[in-house]
This record gives sequence, structure tokens and C-alpha cells, in this order.
Amino acid sequence: MQNRQIVLKAHPQGAPTPDDFGLSTCEVPTPGEGQMLVRNLFFSLEAAIRGWLDGKANYFEPIPLGGAIRGPSVAKVLTSHLPGFEAGDLIFGLHHWEDYSLSDANTILLSKLTPEADIPLSYYAGGLGGSGHTAYVGLHEIGKIQAGDTVLISAAAGATGSMATQIAKLRGCKVVGIVGGDNKCQLVTKTLGADAAINYKTCENLTDAIHEACPEGVDVYFDNVGGKTLDAALNCMNTFGRIIGCGMIGDYNDQDNPTPLFNMWKLVEKELTLRGFLLYTYMDKVPAASTQLHHWVRSGELTVLENITEGLDNAGLAYSEMMRGATVGKNLVAMDLRDDESIS
Repeated sequence: MQNRQIVLKAHPQGAPTPDDFGLSTCEVPTPGEGQMLVRNLFFSLEAAIRGWLDGKANYFEPIPLGGAIRGPSVAKVLTSHLPGFEAGDLIFGLHHWEDYSLSDANTILLSKLTPEADIPLSYYAGGLGGSGHTAYVGLHEIGKIQAGDTVLISAAAGATGSMATQIAKLRGCKVVGIVGGDNKCQLVTKTLGADAAINYKTCENLTDAIHEACPEGVDVYFDNVGGKTLDAALNCMNTFGRIIGCGMIGDYNDQDNPTPLFNMWKLVEKELTLRGFLLYTYMDKVPAASTQLHHWVRSGELTVLENITEGLDNAGLAYSEMMRGATVGKNLVAMDLRDDESIS
């Protein structure tokens, strides 16, 4: 059998385009001792992947030209030489955009899944996977949210932001979302339950808009965007406020020219905490997060927003659409399976 892969054909100039990605084939790898061969079922499209496409290392090595794109996936174990895993198991881990991947004990985010029959498997690639866990851990471990807090969330209609919006509301917080479109404002307030939403593309002054929506000030800011949005939020924080540094998508498409910040003095003036975090540092917190998220999904208190693209060969297009801000919720690629293959 051939193993199809989506590879990096060119370093993107600004926002990625489908032409930056190519389709390649190679032999299906053979697992050795301590490894397992898995069939990828759903890929989670992550904004952080953009930082690996420019040929420069950040917290992971860059993806070389011609190399397979790296990304988290839900997969099914076909053959296992790894203790604790056996054929038929469903797993989550950082693999590549390809039909078949090798996985081992060093695979980032590797975990065995026990999906529930009444919950779509795709949720485990997003709302009940990395996006949901990131939102939950970030709010609780970094943001230290408490009932009554005012929580500001950027990219509130996105994968992590949409989960953080709902979790903060479920914890008794006032929630204001920052988004890029009137349709997203409606989504965040009507579907996700935020108290207010700000369209950063149409408001004249973002700082003023935040002050208007949060006249009592902001206790916790969940930052998915960085740049000008972070700069505006700094002006609106309450004393001892907490800023959760989850992502910097505002600069991902032009990392050689990061947006300058002018309001960092607010960290001192307001005695703020600004802390970045990566989920895989907090894997010991994931089981509790997963239990609570499952409860909320089953009870109907939490809505998982998904945007699923069918077929591996459409992954580059799907990723490009996400990175230009054209989508909402969790962006996934559902693998095209053969007639004799099953996702369960």
C-alpha cells in the first residue's frame, strides 16, 4: 500500500495558500520494537502549525521543504509493538498529515481514547481533545478563574476560544468575546452564551470597545491573538489580572515583523500576571478536564463547533481557509477511508 502525505512545497508568504502544500506518496512504514502503526482518521488543524512552515525553529523543529506536515490526529492502531497499546485501540497524538503514521512512547500528546458511543469521534480531535483541554487548563491553571470574574477572550469563535467562552460562562463568569465579523458576534453571544462580543474589524478603537463592554475592568484575558489585541487588552485589565498566553495568531502569518506592544507598563502598574503555556506541559491536568468536558457535552451545556473538510488532499485548502479567518469552530480534516476500513 502507498502512504499519501501532504508535504510543504513552499514557505508561505503571509497567509498560507493551497499552492504551498503538495501531495506525495511513499511506502507505508513498518513499525519496529516500541512502535505502532496507526491509521489516521481525523486531523486537527492548528494555528500553531503556521510557525513550523517558515523554516525557523520555535518550540518544535521547522518542517523542511518536502517534509510531511506535522499535526495532531485521532488514529486507530493497526499493529502495535508498544506496551499498553494493541490493534484496534483509538489514540490521539502528534503525527503527520498522512494516511499511516508511526507512533511510540515519545509521541507528543499521545493518549489512548475511550470514546463514548453517543459522542462523535471527531470531538476527540477538538472539543474533547486538544482545543477543549487547552481552554479548560488555561482558564483554571493559568487564569485561576472564579465565579464573578470578567473574562475577555480573543478569537472567541475559534476552536479554543469557543470552548473557553462556554467554560467561563459555566463557571459563573461574565464573558466578552473578541471576533472578526458580525456573524461571529452573533454566534458568540447567541450560541455560545457570551454576555457581549466585539468585532475588532469594525470598532473604531479596540481599547474603548473593551472598556464599554467591560466597564468593571477585565480580570482574566484569554489571549489567542497577541499583537494589537493584546496591547488593547493590557489597557483594560484590573489590578492583579491574569493574562493567559495561549496563542499569537495575529502575527503567525508574518513572524519576521511582530507587532510592537506599547502598553507593557500595565504589567507593572496593575501588577498583572502574563503567562504563556503549552498543553503538553500540563498533561497531568487533562484527565480531570476531560471528565468535566464530557459531562458538559452529555448534559447539553457545552456546544462543540466543528468545521470538517473531507479528504486528505483538501487539507492544504482547509488550513489556508482557517488561517485567513474564514471559518469558525474547530477545523478538522476527515480522512477518506477505503471500503474495508472502519473508524471504530
